[in-house]
Amino acid sequence: MRYDLTDLRLFLHILTEGSITAGARRMHLSLPSASARVRLLEHHAGVALLIRGRRGVRPTPAGTTLARHARDVLDRTARLESAVASYTRPSAAPLILLGGGSAMHRLVPQALISFLRAHPDTDVTASESRTPQTERKLADGEADLGVVLDDEAGACGLRTEPLGDDSLVVIGQAGGTLAGRTALTYREAAEHPLVGLAADSSLRRWIEKHLGPHAPAVRHRTTVTDLGVLISLAAAGAGLAVVPRRAIDPRQSLEVCELQERWARRHHLLAWGVTDRATSTATATLAEHLRQAAQEPPNRSAHGDNLGPLPFHDC
Repeated sequence: MRYDLTDLRLFLHILTEGSITAGARRMHLSLPSASARVRLLEHHAGVALLIRGRRGVRPTPAGTTLARHARDVLDRTARLESAVASYTRPSAAPLILLGGGSAMHRLVPQALISFLRAHPDTDVTASESRTPQTERKLADGEADLGVVLDDEAGACGLRTEPLGDDSLVVIGQAGGTLAGRTALTYREAAEHPLVGLAADSSLRRWIEKHLGPHAPAVRHRTTVTDLGVLISLAAAGAGLAVVPRRAIDPRQSLEVCELQERWARRHHLLAWGVTDRATSTATATLAEHLRQAAQEPPNRSAHGDNLGPLPFHDC
């Protein structure tokens, strides 16, 4: 036997109010409609559910039993609806965050960890993108925030703010080729075997653009697509590598030397899109998490754990 939830709610309201008229009023039903529903309930049950009198109604023993089970059914239904509510509600479009390979290695993940934990109802789509493409998408309303490089930014007139240092360094195996060096040029680094990023990576293209047509010949022992893998290869002695200082995992033992070229001194900027969501609370909050991630000391991991003194050797 199946009972309509509306009829069960009506029946409980009638018992609470003590009359069919008052119960109908709470359900926003007319008295004839409510009376018809009660008769249908009794027809399905095959027994009288209410004792009708001049002063109202009261339940029969069968009506009392029905009321108890009706409360259980309606309570379980409410819990079920609550459990699936977050899945049935239309979700807001995710925020779009863009950044270069350097930013995507540690800065953006660090910010996303804290933001997504604190804001479980807001989603973020993060993608790698070179500064020119990032600025174009921000200006066209296709992204909400971007992490761009200072020397390439500004062409689209976007709102930007300083975010943090992203200078390049040369790294190698602890106690290896770089031991005892204070700084060196890219040409000096290129005299040794290197490990590098794939030719289509944003960092590789950025370096080659600044080296220009007279770049020294380089022997790449291997190229990889992941900055973390590149740093691990250099730490293992496979070759020297040019990487952003901030990308270095402080738990790895490395020799780290400054690059003398002026183009190696670079900074990240936080750029804002022109979408309607650019001024939203969620976008502003994500921007704040990026600022905090950029300001964290280099001896802290992406999870915020203090890792103590840096184990690498800074030349």
